[in-house]
Amino acid sequence: MSEEKKLKEDDKSSHSPRRVQQGGLTFGRKINKKIAELELQLEEYKAGWQRAQADYKNLQAEIDKKKSEWVKMSELQVLSDFMPVYDNFKKAFLHHPELDVENENDKKIKNWIDGVGYIMKQFGDVLKNFDIEEIKTIGEKFNPEMHEALGEEESEEEEGTILKEVDVGYMMKGKVIKVAKVIIAKNSNNQ
Repeated sequence: MSEEKKLKEDDKSSHSPRRVQQGGLTFGRKINKKIAELELQLEEYKAGWQRAQADYKNLQAEIDKKKSEWVKMSELQVLSDFMPVYDNFKKAFLHHPELDVENENDKKIKNWIDGVGYIMKQFGDVLKNFDIEEIKTIGEKFNPEMHEALGEEESEEEEGTILKEVDVGYMMKGKVIKVAKVIIAKNSNNQ
């Protein structure tokens, strides 16, 4: 066979339908494999994106919760700073002089005292609006979670009963924010 004929036959055999079909199947398999890899990669990216989105939402919720806590702490701090002022205001108000309502000057003083009493009531209402209430003391049984005993006095009352309130205590939404300072009963029989 001549050299030329041999080359032509080799050309024909490499482009035979059988060879092209086998090459096409190999190429198709490669494409399908690549598509499967890309789909898997897409799912991984999608899952990662969904996790990141969920993490972001959780972070936002946590930040909102922290902000709310900071606001509450700030409110409590401001209110706590005013509580001693309010307590002293109430103590001072209890010690106003006796007045003669027939005396014209005493009438003016009484009106002034009534006005100051109204201001004190408004102050108390502000505390109530923030769910702050005074801890009950006199006549109550001593509770170390709410009361601090500054002393004892002999009394016919049951031992541990609160006789006097020295300083007001406060609770906010059921939580003690300032203990009440009290004097408690001590039975004279128990010595």
